Amino acid sequence: MRKQLRKTSIYRTRHRRFSPLALMGIMLPAILIMVAGVSFAMPQVFSSHAAGVQHKKHHKHQNTQQLMINCTLTVPANPLTAQGLATPYQLGDGCDEANKMQAAFVQGAVIDPAGNISVYNPLVVNQGQQPAAAPVIPTIPAGSTVGIWFGFNGNNLTLQDMNGSLQQGNCVNGTNGSIFGQFSYCNAPAFFQAAIAATAAGKINPNPAKTALGTGKDGLTCPSVRDFSVVDQDQSDNVTTTYLINGTQQANASDNRLLDVALDGAIGCTPLMAPDLAHPGQMTTALPLNELQAAGQQAAPLALVPLGDPMTLVDNTPNTAKTDLYRMGVDQPAVGASGDGSTVTYCQNLLRIAPQRLVTDAPLTGAANSPDPAAANSLFTFLAQRFQTTFEGPLGTGLQCAAANQGPVQAQKDANGVAISATITVNGQTQCFDNMGNKVAMTVCINNGNGKNQQGQG
Repeated sequence: MRKQLRKTSIYRTRHRRFSPLALMGIMLPAILIMVAGVSFAMPQVFSSHAAGVQHKKHHKHQNTQQLMINCTLTVPANPLTAQGLATPYQLGDGCDEANKMQAAFVQGAVIDPAGNISVYNPLVVNQGQQPAAAPVIPTIPAGSTVGIWFGFNGNNLTLQDMNGSLQQGNCVNGTNGSIFGQFSYCNAPAFFQAAIAATAAGKINPNPAKTALGTGKDGLTCPSVRDFSVVDQDQSDNVTTTYLINGTQQANASDNRLLDVALDGAIGCTPLMAPDLAHPGQMTTALPLNELQAAGQQAAPLALVPLGDPMTLVDNTPNTAKTDLYRMGVDQPAVGASGDGSTVTYCQNLLRIAPQRLVTDAPLTGAANSPDPAAANSLFTFLAQRFQTTFEGPLGTGLQCAAANQGPVQAQKDANGVAISATITVNGQTQCFDNMGNKVAMTVCINNGNGKNQQGQG
């Protein structure tokens, strides 16, 4: 069994001591320009790591090797069929699905010839084991197109073949010699192409192009997975799938789930849903639904996977071919000459949009529970520390938009590394917020950063 991480947090943010000097001149320094290397991209299942993913979730470089959690996931034969979907995936390499740090997740979606979209989430069991109850075998109309996406709470999940299953499923784990890390997919481009065709024919259901994002309690348009107010350095990763293991819900530390459950719930928004084939009569969320709605509803600027995304790096260097392969799996256009893959531009949009929305939504997110209590003590502080890691983390961890402790959002953490307050700078004005999202005196954040006043913070 792999050695577990020191922290119990499935988000594993980097822990920095807060510097009071950062409050006296927080600004965006020169952003590093990244050069995109190109290599031939093809699906592969070799055990190599992209750059230590989930990169926002592990510790400093010198500790990376001992902290790595790498597992394999065997894809059953004929994965795009009803029987294949109902056959449990097997988690290997000594990993345990009951251990939240090692858990893998699978999400399937079906679009039938009439344009109806439904969701089926295959089970994951430990290698050599069987599920407690036989999975429901879904009914899939002839001519349907199935797509499958994967999520992982560790670092690198390598898809393993079973009797030609990877080829049968058109599975993509990354490029030759460099997997994405937590994310992978099977037949996703074909699923999205079928959905786009159904939309053009006016027969898709639910219809993402006609389902508005809605308006939240904050009076703003509800965010999508391509909104710069909510994305991080490796957007569009992981899935919304959950499993019930030994009476406890096992959830994927997912950007999609963060939006659909935590953030939408806090600000009064409703995610797009489709029928759950594993639970007849119920509706559920899914990664492909989020991406389809974002493609049809998100106003400019659209957040698309940048070249600096840690999951698309090769040897810690931006790679256009790998970025394009990732984008194919989430229905995003290839990196073009227009510069839509620029990490510099991505950083600029993050700076312009995210801090202001964090401030606006602070009373709402401050009243909501943290999706990861080991990382932060409220949804507000969770989002603050997540933005800081995204904006300041070096390549392979974040986007390196700013030097350490020089970004517009600074989270203060207690002795256990849990974010308990944050300062946010908007239009040159810096304000301190407690964990409930209340504006408080700057001394509160300074003292929290220095290890004082850390009792009674939630």
